[in-house]
Amino acid sequence: MSSVMYAGTAEGVVTFKRENGKWEETAHGLKDWAIGQLAVDPATPNRIYAGTRGDGVVVSDDYGEHWAKPNRGKTGPGKVKCVSISPHDSSIIYAGTEPIGIWVSKDSGASWSEFESVWDVPSVPTIDYPVPSVEPHVRSIAIDPKDANTLYASLQVGYMIKSSDGGTTWALTDQNVDADIHTVVLNPDDPKHIYVSTGGHDYRQGKSPGRSLYHSPDGGGSWLPMAMEFELEYSVPLTMHPKDSKLLYSALANGQPPQWAKQDGGAQATLIRSNDGGETWNASDTGFDEIAQDYVEIITFDMANANNMFLGTRAGGLFESSDVGESWAKVDVPLESITDLRVISS
Repeated sequence: MSSVMYAGTAEGVVTFKRENGKWEETAHGLKDWAIGQLAVDPATPNRIYAGTRGDGVVVSDDYGEHWAKPNRGKTGPGKVKCVSISPHDSSIIYAGTEPIGIWVSKDSGASWSEFESVWDVPSVPTIDYPVPSVEPHVRSIAIDPKDANTLYASLQVGYMIKSSDGGTTWALTDQNVDADIHTVVLNPDDPKHIYVSTGGHDYRQGKSPGRSLYHSPDGGGSWLPMAMEFELEYSVPLTMHPKDSKLLYSALANGQPPQWAKQDGGAQATLIRSNDGGETWNASDTGFDEIAQDYVEIITFDMANANNMFLGTRAGGLFESSDVGESWAKVDVPLESITDLRVISS
């Protein structure tokens, strides 16, 4: 069995292929661009979309060897933070941007249109993101796998917005949930059951009932905190086992990224797992201090083999599990940073 791994980094997309158990770098493209997120066409693993921080969505059809911007010279997204492929039609691509914008392409990126109705949500123009050189932005987009017209988008320190009509109109979902929503995950068996990771913004201000993780059983109408077994209040990665919606994984950290370099133990991060759909959570001992030090930016599954998991750290550490997270091994590949990971075996 051969495997392909795409790593989004602060300096482009690196492709690795594994033959006979060893990962080898085969391509490194888009070196001039920081990558926000990657999306791989599930039916065509050689086709990958990369959201760049400045050049929109670019596409490779040969495992990252060559890249093209299908809408070059046409209107489209610019600073892309997230990219999602519709589970209903792989030619439909969504992109979230900085500043706040949600775009859709219905022809695999050849042309784009913006959902300007996002700005009709009264709170959107008032969002303030107090980080130098970064504007308020869309952090994650999720599409209901049973209803193509239902879309969710998280806004950095702006809660989450939802559309039930394919993006024509949007509504804010902000009741008893943290404003700084990072990742949105939908339960494929019950898509109204939503899970989110957050940065703990409202927790630190004493305005929310939880810390870093929440779930909604009713499509964002109401929210309940999760992982209250832990005092840690910051989270980015959140993922669900592709074939078992009861299995959830995340990583928590102490404080915010600017603090980590100043405190002993860095992020003081903990990898956590739930076996019961988020009702209870337990810490996972990875055996690697650098995971706790550097923080886990992404946790992902092999798209074709759900037993295999991968996690990547902000500092470029890459780790693999072949037993659904029970044990981990370091992958020796040259990466300076990791913003996203996608893996598929064949």
